Amino acid sequence: MVHNIKNIVIAGAGVMGSSMAQLFAAGGYQVTLYDISDAALYNSQRLIHVNQNVMHNDKTEGEKEENIRENITFSSEKECFSDADFVIEAIVEKMEVKHGFWNEVSGLAPDKAVLTSNTSGLSLTEIAKAVKYPERFCGMHWLNPPHICPLVEIIKGEKTAPETMGVVYDLACDIHRYPVCLQKEVPGFLVNRFQFAILREAMSLVEAGVACKEDIDKVFKYGLGLRYACLGPFEIADLGGLDTFYNIADYLFADISNEKNVHKMLGQLYRDGDYGVKTGKGFYDYGNGRAEEVIAKRDKDFMKVVKCLYEE
Repeated sequence: MVHNIKNIVIAGAGVMGSSMAQLFAAGGYQVTLYDISDAALYNSQRLIHVNQNVMHNDKTEGEKEENIRENITFSSEKECFSDADFVIEAIVEKMEVKHGFWNEVSGLAPDKAVLTSNTSGLSLTEIAKAVKYPERFCGMHWLNPPHICPLVEIIKGEKTAPETMGVVYDLACDIHRYPVCLQKEVPGFLVNRFQFAILREAMSLVEAGVACKEDIDKVFKYGLGLRYACLGPFEIADLGGLDTFYNIADYLFADISNEKNVHKMLGQLYRDGDYGVKTGKGFYDYGNGRAEEVIAKRDKDFMKVVKCLYEE
């Protein structure tokens, strides 16, 4: 346990909240998973069981499923926040909903409790306007699925105290995550800025007829993905030679997409209601049970990569 944190309350029993609860419970923390929906809480128990089956016998997770379940309480009662040492909010990505939540919960939680939001892009400074004592509040953005992806972004809001960032950082390390800190808030934080810069260029190349989406995905799975699993962009540049990178940048930067609007191919899919795995169709077709297969394969492949990272 770090900083005397014992009781962690996670608001939102969806995929993200369930996965986080599993992680903290495996680390020996007492976790309460809160949701206004009893159905969501019931489904969360199923999700955690499925996640544990994926993690079964993996060296990065030492706790057995029974012990994890014993450390998690499921609740739809807001009184659970009154004993919280640490709160993670993982509810719907709408500012008005988050304001309503924090306006109430930051008053229920003890004054010394550290409060965090798992928002993937909303302004922490804006969310904090509804938080009592905002100096104890910051962003704690997890990657999906949290029980497998070890990176955590910690984002400083305008009024976040440095001590708050330190507590969140230490807590993430205690459950074997790799935290990174943003001392200045920017839209999309770090992960989504890189992710969407890549997606923008990928869609631009498809629309220009340079390559099909299947081949672009192969470039990342069998080329760039291998590099970036082991090295960051600055390390890659150093190893490749900054003279070479300078000369390439001198002509290539001018040609890379700087499109400011959403690309047509993404816009059309959105308007058609084709949202990807969740609807059965997106850039690819996930009908006939393929969605479950894709998710299962993703998790198994992620676990193989994570295992290599932990055994460095």
